[in-house]
Parts: sequence; structure tokens; C-alpha cells
Amino acid sequence: MNTHATIIEDARGYLIKGIVQGVGFRPTLKRWAIAHALVGYTRNTPEGLEVAVWGQPSNLDAFEAALRQRPPALSRIDQIITFTLNTAKPHTFDTQESTLADSHTLAISPDVGMCEDCLAEIFDPLANRFRYPFTNCTNCGPRFTIIRDMPYDRARTSMSEFTMCTACESEYNDTDDRRCHAQPIACYHCGPIAHLRRLDGHVVCIDSFTQTDELDAVCSLIKAGAIVAIKGIGGFHLACDATNQETVAQLRSRKRRPDKPLALMARDEQVIRRYAKLSTVEAELLQAKEAPIVLLDALPVSAGGQVLADNVAPQQNVLGFMLPYTPLHALIMRRMDRPIVMTSGNVSDEPQCVHAQDVDARLSDIAEYIVDHNRPIERRIDDSVVRVVDEIPRVVRRARGYAPANLPLPQGFGTPPSILTLGGDLKNTFCLLDSTGAVLSHHIGELSNPFIHDDYVKAIEDLTRLFTFTPDYLVADAHPDYYSNKHAKILAESNEATLIEAQHHHAHVASCLFENGRALTAPPVLGIVLDGLGYWDGALCGGEFVRADYTQCTRLGTFKPVALPGREKAMVEPWRNTAAHLLAETSLSALQMNFEALELIDFLTERSEIQAILDSPHAPLASSAGRLFDAVAAAVGICRETISFEGQAAIALEAIVDQEVLQNENPLLAYPFSIPNLPDTGMPYIEPLAMWQALLGDLILKTPPATIAARFHKGLAQIIVQMTTTLAEKKFETPPTIALSGGVWQNKTLTQRVSAALRDQGFTVLQHAQVPTNDGGLALGQAAIGAAALLKHGSPTVNGETTVCA
Repeated sequence: MNTHATIIEDARGYLIKGIVQGVGFRPTLKRWAIAHALVGYTRNTPEGLEVAVWGQPSNLDAFEAALRQRPPALSRIDQIITFTLNTAKPHTFDTQESTLADSHTLAISPDVGMCEDCLAEIFDPLANRFRYPFTNCTNCGPRFTIIRDMPYDRARTSMSEFTMCTACESEYNDTDDRRCHAQPIACYHCGPIAHLRRLDGHVVCIDSFTQTDELDAVCSLIKAGAIVAIKGIGGFHLACDATNQETVAQLRSRKRRPDKPLALMARDEQVIRRYAKLSTVEAELLQAKEAPIVLLDALPVSAGGQVLADNVAPQQNVLGFMLPYTPLHALIMRRMDRPIVMTSGNVSDEPQCVHAQDVDARLSDIAEYIVDHNRPIERRIDDSVVRVVDEIPRVVRRARGYAPANLPLPQGFGTPPSILTLGGDLKNTFCLLDSTGAVLSHHIGELSNPFIHDDYVKAIEDLTRLFTFTPDYLVADAHPDYYSNKHAKILAESNEATLIEAQHHHAHVASCLFENGRALTAPPVLGIVLDGLGYWDGALCGGEFVRADYTQCTRLGTFKPVALPGREKAMVEPWRNTAAHLLAETSLSALQMNFEALELIDFLTERSEIQAILDSPHAPLASSAGRLFDAVAAAVGICRETISFEGQAAIALEAIVDQEVLQNENPLLAYPFSIPNLPDTGMPYIEPLAMWQALLGDLILKTPPATIAARFHKGLAQIIVQMTTTLAEKKFETPPTIALSGGVWQNKTLTQRVSAALRDQGFTVLQHAQVPTNDGGLALGQAAIGAAALLKHGSPTVNGETTVCA
């Protein structure tokens, strides 16, 4: 009689999709398989991570439970597809060579900031990698900026030219080591090296700056007033002492960046706390794996704050700080007891340098020294910028650490065709979408600059090649003069793809809906889109209240259409917008008679040509919320004549807001607006005439600009809420969800007041977090519009305001 129980075995196969490559998944699977007495294999494929296991059913169940419930910390599982195994059972569990099939998935891990283990190791004198600037492990280090081809393996990265030494190879193959399958693994014996040199060709005498090494010497050089070009993960930075007024002024002059705030790096959180306020959420964000620049409220000197050079962030009360996110930066900052400027290595508005020869050609007139290394950068990428609003981190610029992490498709978007969207012309990003998700590219920049435009074209070619992505459809902003629109037409012709043109403000709303997971079949929302300028059926818009879903967008209300004198000049000369608003309802002579004591009126009188410009074809009407902010800022004397970067006047106006007035002054003193109807269409609009009368009255009374700024923000928030509640009652059968999008919502003061008031009235409010609310999110909205039209209608025909050209 046989007394032995029959051993039943089973086999299971899984294809895991999401961010599953370069995050330590394969060694984790091997550890689980061994722990549960399973055999099989795992391998990277262009579609995702494949794993096959054989063993007893109870052990297979335990393995699958671990897979679904305890994936590696840096991974993100979007889908697990099971499949039947038709291969012979192996004798062990092995990590196989990656496959190079023609299929693909839109998933690559972004670059990851340095982990605590690696940070401790580089400062441990007994460690093998003591002071090694390219230390990394499975939990940190470069990914996106070193990958050449999919799937992600060392042979297809810029580390392929560095042959692992015996010690590194042993760690790489040890499933119990934190460096198992860390593709950039390296050490002093086999990896990249960094070196310091002068840009004028003279020899650097290291001994006079340090007793340690070249990176420590950089700290001494910066303290001594030098400007240093430093090669990071995605390009070069320009670094200098942020407390040295003269050096910062030299950097600004040489870089041709007169006003825009400069990013800062500090050794640790304790240094940051000397200069800025830091909440729990902000502190966690600084330490997060994405390691972004975090916008923090400056700590006033009156509250114990230490003093930075006042030209680091002129006319601002916010500082952009980041912590060292690579060992190289940590080593440089080790002895630095003050913040340093760490701004992009370029002349303003040009792409960041990524090669030493670029630095020699383009930055030798800016920096005196360069820290270079011999690990190639495969693609340029900027630092991400994030601001915490209402305790939620909200991405302002999506780049290193966030891109190209894909965004999952909302319910109903299951099988869209492949779509490439081209974004807008400001803060450009582009987007790839198919059934595996949506990849919003890293920040590209302003396409009007020919260098940025060239970089844009190359970046599109690079990502479509990397993902083996061939679009069936393209979507572009409907503005016919946008560079992105023109390039879309070139690509559509060369790819024999259909081009869909999406309305600018519809794309803003659709972007907000998509990132919040709004289902394709969900009812329309009431979208409030506030930005600088967009194109809508031949008109220029920028302050719109719309009824929208993914396929339709109808204007319900707007800001007052006001002349844009000089067109593009009005974008950079705020006083033109002040004049346009004041002269929209009265004459210059009436202003002179009623407000002759005001310096503002004298200023406008000296520009007598303004009336002629307003009467000319070079002053089209525009309902722009952004230009209203410019007009108010210039009226109180902020950035009146010119600005050097988009949003400068509005940011400066918010910075001076008197918080006591904002929070505690009688609401009746907030500046009044009204809501009449446009005479030609009957559409309700926000009329600022009464606001201007109150503001000019305050100027006559010599009311402090900080009080004026507070009353303006307060009054504008009140009228936006009033317009929203009125439209919700009149245009919707049931209370709608509210979606906020557009660059003006980067204004923290306005956003908090409006969103809080709407929630108090019972509305659900959707806002951006993972994707910028500014034009950096347009491409995602364009992808959503294109996919929705094709899925719901089976063709690129879109109802409402979106136009189509085949």
C-alpha cells in the first residue's frame, strides 16, 4: 500500500505592466520564488515584466499574493495579465535575458533621487564607495536619462561602456543585495569618474582648495565667489553662493536672466529652515524619491530668517529649494553651511547644456569652472518644481523624477488608438497615448525660441523611437499660429496620420478630468479656465467658464473682453493692459480730470500713443484673466513698464498681499465686480469697472499696495464663486463638479479662497496635482479629447468647439 500523498503541482504565468523595470522587481520575484519553493523564470519584455512559476498551488497563491500586495517600493503596477504556460518546467528560478519583441508599453521609471542607504555609504570611510559620486542601488539613481532602448537593461543604457568589476558584478547578481540588477551599478574601479577643470584652460591647483578631493574643492570655490558649471543627471547646472549679492548679480548678467527666481540647493533640511518655512508635507516632499524643487514661503528676517542675496528671488516671498539628489551633489554640499544657487546650465530661454563641449561653447562666459563626468546623458531634463497647496503637492513643472511616469487611463478609455499630441507653445510638453496609458513628456519650454523648438522636435523623435510608438492620430492646439500646430501638420503628413485640432481651454479642462480619473461617460463639469491667452473660434480668450466633458466644450461665461494693445507687446509691457482696462469705459481726458493727482495717470498721459493703438487693428479683444492681473499690478506700480518672464507681474502682486487684510478685513471692503451680459451674445461676463473705481480711489487715499493687492484677490475670488454658483443653477440640472485649470490657478491665494468657498457650498472641486495646471498640462488634455472623440464616435469628428482637419 502506498502511504505517500500525491504532490499536485501547477504553473502560472504573469505579464506585469506599469513601472516595473529598473525598480528591483526581478530580484524581488526571485526571492519570493525561492522562499515559496517555486521554480521558473522572469525577464523584461517591451510589454512589461514577465514571470512564470511552477509549484504547489498553496505556494503559488502565496507568491501571487506577495506580487499583488507587496511590490517593490519604486514600482507601480497598472495591470497584471495571466497567461497559460506552454514551456517545460525548469529546475531552478532564473532571471533570463530580456526579449526584444516589436510590442511596447508606455512605461519607463523616471530618475530617482539618492536613497538614505547610498547617502550613508558615501560618507562612511570604511565603505567601498566612500566619496564615490556615482553610488546608486536598485532604490535610487538615474533611469530615464541613461536609457537608450527598451527594455531597460544595462546593455541598453549609457552605462554599457563601463564593464562591471568583479565586486560590482557579484552585487549585481546577488538577489539578497540591494544592488541586485541595479543597471547603473559602479564603483571607483569600474565606473564613471568626475573631474574639475577651469573653463579658461588654466590648471586647477586642487591642494589650495581642499585636502580631500575635487568635489570638496568645488565647495571651497563656491564659497570664494566662483560660478561653477556642474554636470548632473539630466544636464548641467550653474552654481554659486546664494548669499553673495555680487556673484548672483554676475550670474544673472552673464546668463541674461534679470528677474526670474533662481533655484536653490541646501545641504539638508536644517539649512533650509533658516531661510524658509517648512511644513510637514513640504519636508516630506523635499525628501521624496522625485527630489523636486519645492516652492516654500520665505522666512522673514523679523521671524528669525537668515538673509539671502536679495537678487535671488526679487519681488517674491517664495523660495525654490531642493536637497542634493545625487551623491555628486551631496559630496559638493557636505561642508556648505549656506544655500547655493543651482540654476539650469544655459543662457536664458535656451536648452540646458548636456555635454562638456556645449559648456565650453555656450557657458565659458558665465562660469569659471566645470565639474564634468564621463557618463553620457541620453536626454536632457530639467528639475521638477512643486508647490504644496491645501496640503497637497501640486506639480508646477513636470520633469526629473516625475516624467515619463505614465498616467493610467480613466474608466471608459480602454482601447484607444495610438495618439501623439503636440501641446502648446508655452511651457510645452507633448504626450503619447494608447491602450497602455498616457505618457506626458518632460518639460520642453517656450517654442518661440528656435533652440527650444529644435530640442522639441528631437525629443518627440526620441520618445516615439524609445517606445516604438507610431501614432495613428495627432492632436494639436487649434491656434493656427502656434509652432506646435505647424509641427503637427508636418508630422501628420509624414506619418500619414489624421490631425485633430483641439480648442485650448477644452484641453485644459480635459487634462484636469483625465488626471483625476474622471470616467469617459461621466456628466459634464463646470470648468473654470483662467490663463493668459488662448484661441477660440477666432477670438482670444483667457478667462472662461465652460460646460465640458471629454468630447464637448461650450462657453457659459467669460471675463470682460478688453483690448490687447500691441498684441505681443501687451504680454511683456503690463502698463498697456492697465491703459486698456481704464480706457475701456472712459477717456484719457476724463481720467486726467478725475484722477489728476495720481502718478499713474501722469505715466499714461506721457504715452499718448496708447489711444491710437487701442483704435488700431493691433489691439484685438481678449478675455484674459492673466492680463487683468498684469493691469492691476502695473496700476499699483509693480512691474509697470516691462516684465522678463511670463507671469512676473501677477506673481509679484500676490507676493505683496497683506495677509491680515486678506483674512480679517471686512469682506465689504473687497473690490467689487459685477456680472452683466455681453450685448452681442447675452453671455454673462465679469465686469471689473467697479473694481477699477475702488482701486483708483484707494490710490488717491495712498492706501498701501499690499492692502490693494489683498482687496483685489479677495474681490476676484468672490466674483468667481458668484459666477460659478449662478451658472451651476441656470445651466445644470443637478449641481455640477467644478474643474479648475489654467496657469492663473498657480496663484495660491486665489486658488485657496475659490476652492474653499466652492467646497463650503457643497461642490466637488477637481484640481491638478500630478500634471501642471498651466500649459504644461495641455498635451494630456489634447490626448484625452482625441481619444474620447475616436472612442465615442468612431471618427475624429468632435462636437462642440473642437475642430478637425483630416
